[in-house]
Amino acid sequence: MEFDPLILSRIQFAFVVSFHILFPAFTIGLASFLAMLEFLHLWTKKPVYLSLFRFWVKLFAVSFGLGVVSGIVMSYQFGTNWSRFSDVAGNILGPLMSYEVLTAFFLEASFLGIMLFGYDRVGPKLHFLATALVAVGTLLSTFWIISANSWMHTPAGYEIRDGIFHAVDWWAVVFNPSFPVRLVHMVLAAYLTTCFVVAGVSAWHLVKGRAVAEARTAFSMAMWFAAIVAPAQIFAGDLQGLVVLDHQPAKLAAIEGHWETRAGAPLILFAVPDEKAETNRFEVGIPKLGSIILKRDPEGVIRGLKEWPRADRPPVLIPFYAFRIMVGIGFLMLFVAACGLWLRRRGTLYDTRWFLLLAMAMTPSGFVAVLTGWFTTEVGRQPFVVYGLLRTADALSPVSGASVAASLSAFVVAYAAIFGAGTYYMLRIIGVGPEAPRPDAHGGPKLPKRPLSVPDVSPEPAE
Repeated sequence: MEFDPLILSRIQFAFVVSFHILFPAFTIGLASFLAMLEFLHLWTKKPVYLSLFRFWVKLFAVSFGLGVVSGIVMSYQFGTNWSRFSDVAGNILGPLMSYEVLTAFFLEASFLGIMLFGYDRVGPKLHFLATALVAVGTLLSTFWIISANSWMHTPAGYEIRDGIFHAVDWWAVVFNPSFPVRLVHMVLAAYLTTCFVVAGVSAWHLVKGRAVAEARTAFSMAMWFAAIVAPAQIFAGDLQGLVVLDHQPAKLAAIEGHWETRAGAPLILFAVPDEKAETNRFEVGIPKLGSIILKRDPEGVIRGLKEWPRADRPPVLIPFYAFRIMVGIGFLMLFVAACGLWLRRRGTLYDTRWFLLLAMAMTPSGFVAVLTGWFTTEVGRQPFVVYGLLRTADALSPVSGASVAASLSAFVVAYAAIFGAGTYYMLRIIGVGPEAPRPDAHGGPKLPKRPLSVPDVSPEPAE
């Protein structure tokens, strides 16, 4: 059997990245949430905030560890599967990834131990500082990774000598045209991911009648946050669409499902793209709305995919459908946030069962939105790894398809075992919920000194 090393290497990298991105998307938002909880505890002295901190920091620790493991595996593939890409673009991407380690990972590693284990060993203010610095570290990590990835989409500040990229303006490299709005979009996506996990877990505890004070507090915070960030994320997504229109018009045409260049383009809500026939089947759209959104003009001209040779076009099916799933989830989040505001005003936010069940159902929504957004972005960049300059096929290592198939199979088995166990462990922690506090020397609640241990989760006797 013949194995295509290019296709298998792309699948392998996509598989590893898909697992990896789930954990940073959660820990970025959760680190900031933990810092907020500890700040509120210092400010108000209310035990509920520290109780919530001790609960969520357990989940942060597990998720952070899984993210580090999957990130290391991902980085090795630049040498094993994509060595030609490393040779050609390493002068630019190597320093950017090194800055991420020097500034972000070292900061996180330096203060993570204090954050996880140091509350009973250092003062509350120093402990809060450690938590805040870990949160800053997660944001710095996002800064450098998104900068490197954005450069691959909108390369700037470089020159090519003997087929090798060299930086001539590091400011332009780091702050390339797509970077600022993509950074905002990614950070907001991470915050919303955490927001709906917190909301879903809190809603579950409210339905079960467990840790009610902590669940009400966390659920209220999550709903306030969703009401602020969900509309901001939709606005940021609109800005990112304009950047794609300017710098990656072929990607935009694939996302929107436009084959022909036309004025007054519709917004296609649903279709079945037929790449072979270069048309859409069963198309449902709103006339002129596509041009209004992208050009701010009902008669604005949107370029179609037929303007590019087939060899230079991205695949259509994945970005077309992934984009619509992502946008649909974004508007569903906005709907949940609006319902939360309405129920809060009526005084029934914590007692409306259908809304609590909806919040529980929305728990994984942020992860799905992040994955589909990533698929839209990365598949839409094809057939280039550095947009318009370096084709993905030319970035591949001289590896055999059989060896890639073997390593991919090993990754699937290992990831299923490791991340399955990690997810099961986190679900056990969630099932236990926050522990009841008692006074300590800091004037706040004192919980067990081993915040990462899982209390007894044996089944309760039937009533």
